[in-house]
Amino acid sequence: MNAESETDRDARKPPAGVAVVVIGYDDAAHVTDAVRSALAQGPAVREVVAVDDCSTDGSAGLLDRLAASEPRLRVIRRRANSGGCGTPRNTGLDAVTSPYVMFLDSDDVLPPGAVDALLEAAEGAHAEVAGGLCVRRELPSGREVPWQARLYALHSVVPRPARRPRLVHDTLCVNKLYRTGFLRAHGIRFPEGRFPYEDVVFIARVLAAAPRIALVPDRVYVWHVRRSAGRLSISLDRSGVENWRARTEACRQAYEVLLGAGQKELARAVRAKFLDHDLRMYVRELGLRDAAYRQAWWELTRAHLAEYDADDWARNPAAPGRLIGRVVLASPEPCDLPRLRELAARPARLCPPYARAADGTPVWSDALPVSLEPLRARPVRALPLAVDAELRPCARGTRLRLRLHELYGRVAQAGPESVEAEWLHRDDGGVVVRDTAVPLAPCPSGSEPGGTAGSEAVVLARGPEPAGRAGSGAVALVRGAEPAGAVAVGPCARGAEPAGTTGTDGTAGTDGTTGTTGTAEPAEPAVSVRGGAWSAEVAVDLAALSALGAGTWDLRLRIRFRDGVSRDVSAHALRGAGLLRRSAVPSVRHGVVLVQPYATHSGALALRVAPGVRGVLSVARARLRRLLH
Repeated sequence: MNAESETDRDARKPPAGVAVVVIGYDDAAHVTDAVRSALAQGPAVREVVAVDDCSTDGSAGLLDRLAASEPRLRVIRRRANSGGCGTPRNTGLDAVTSPYVMFLDSDDVLPPGAVDALLEAAEGAHAEVAGGLCVRRELPSGREVPWQARLYALHSVVPRPARRPRLVHDTLCVNKLYRTGFLRAHGIRFPEGRFPYEDVVFIARVLAAAPRIALVPDRVYVWHVRRSAGRLSISLDRSGVENWRARTEACRQAYEVLLGAGQKELARAVRAKFLDHDLRMYVRELGLRDAAYRQAWWELTRAHLAEYDADDWARNPAAPGRLIGRVVLASPEPCDLPRLRELAARPARLCPPYARAADGTPVWSDALPVSLEPLRARPVRALPLAVDAELRPCARGTRLRLRLHELYGRVAQAGPESVEAEWLHRDDGGVVVRDTAVPLAPCPSGSEPGGTAGSEAVVLARGPEPAGRAGSGAVALVRGAEPAGAVAVGPCARGAEPAGTTGTDGTAGTDGTTGTTGTAEPAEPAVSVRGGAWSAEVAVDLAALSALGAGTWDLRLRIRFRDGVSRDVSAHALRGAGLLRRSAVPSVRHGVVLVQPYATHSGALALRVAPGVRGVLSVARARLRRLLH
C-alpha cells in the first residue's frame, strides 16, 4: 500500500522555523534584553539576526559576546549608520534563511509564547501574515495600553485585506509574522535611509500584495515607551515640524501604494485613518508649539489635505477628524487652536460658540463659516458633546461642578437626565472610582455668560411627569425668542461663568446640586434655556482616590438621556481664579492630601493626588528636579 496519510507526511516535515531580525543603534542598555527575549521563545525561533547600525557605544561587542554562547544568534555590523530603521531591517531580511520572519527593535521585547502563537496561527490558516496584540508599556510606571485592540479581540482569518479595512490602522511591522518567501516574491522591503515611519509604507506594501492574514488576541509584542530617555525614539520625537512632514509623506506613499495595486477601499481607509488618528494627535499638541512651528505645520497640513477628493470628505462627514481637516483647509492661517484641540480630544468635544449661517445652517464660526450640518444627522451617542468642569478641593468636601452645552438642539431633543462621573487611574486603567449618578438640571437663562457668541434661546416645554420620577417628561424643542412669562428652573454650575471670574457659593441642595431644593410638580411651565445648558454637581471621593497612594486620575463622564441612550465624554477643564491650583486637603487617614486639578494636552480635566507626608515629599522632589533641569 503506497498511499501515505496527510498525518504521516506532516509528522515527517521539519518544523517551520522563524527568524527574528533585531535592529539597534547605540542602545547597549537594552539590546541584549531584546535579543534574549527572542531566543527565549524556544525552538520555534531557528535564528536571531542582530543588525548593529554602526553603534559607537559598545553594543556590537555585547552582541558578539552573547553570540559566542548562542549558536542561533548571528550578528551583522553595518559599516555606516543608515539614519533610520528601514535599511538595517532590509539587511537582516536579506540574511534570513528561515521560512518565517519577525522584526524586533532593540529597546522592546517579545513576551513569552509570542512566536508560538503567531506561528501556529499562520500555519493553521495557511496565511502569509499573522498578527497579534502589541501593548505600549510606559516606563518607568509600567502602565500598559493595548495597540489597536479591536483588531485583535478574537481569533480570525482575513482572506483578503480589503475585507477588513481597519487593518490599515495597525501600521506597526513588529507585531506580525511574515512568510519570508511571500515578502521576497513581491519585493516587499522597507524604505531605505532616514525615513521616519518606514513601517507605514512597509505595511501598505504588505497589504497591497493581498495576503491571507491570521489575527490572534495573544500579546505578541511589548513596545517600551521611554519618554524621559535622553534620545527619544523617532516616532516619539515630535518636537520638530520635520516629524510631521515625514508622517504626511509616509501616509501619502501608503495611499499611492495601495491605490496603485488596485486596493481603492484600503487606500481610502488610509486617508480616513490619517484624519481620525494622525491629524487629531498632532492638533492636540499644536498649542504647545511656537508660532513658527504652527505656521509651518498648518501649511504642510493644508497641502496634504488639498490632495483629498470629494469622496474622502463625504465618508463619515461629521467625524471629528474630518471637521478639523475642513477647518484647516478653509483658513490660510492657524486659527481657533484651543477649540480645535478640544475637538481632537478622545472623546471629541465641540465647545462653544455654536454659530449659524444666515439661513440657519450650523457653522464653525461667524468668521469661518465651515458647515457643521452633518452633525444634525449624527447619533447622540456619537456627538462631540462639550461639558465644562471645575473642581474645587476643600476641607468641607471636594465638589465637581459640571455644565453640559446644547449642540444645535440635539441635546435638548435627546433629553439629558443624569451624569455619572468616574475616575480612571492613569497607570492602571483597570482601577476605577465611580461616583453616584446625579440628575442634570437646566441652567436658568440668567446664567449664560454675557456676550457668548453663537448662543441661542431654546425653549423646553415639559409634559406631565410619571409618578415618582421628576424631570423625565417629554421635551419639545422650539427655537426663537423666549415666550413671555417663561420660567427658568434648575441651578447652573459655576462652569457657566466666563473664564477668569468667580461666583458666590450656593447652598448644597439635597440632589447634590448647588441651589435651593423643591418638590417636583405634576407638570412644569415652559423652561427657557438661553444657549442651552444643563448642570450638575458631584461629590469627589478623595479617600478612594488617595487609597492607592500618589497617582494621576483621568475624569470620564457618562451622560444618560431620556430614551436610555448614554454617551461617554471627557470634560473640558475650566480655567480661572482659584481653578487648577494645588490644594492641601485635611485627611483623617493620611493627615493631608495634596490635590492638583489640571488640564491635559487635549484640555480635559485630570487630577493628581499625593497623600500623606510621603506624597508631599514626592511632589516637592519632582518640583525640585524640574527647577534644577
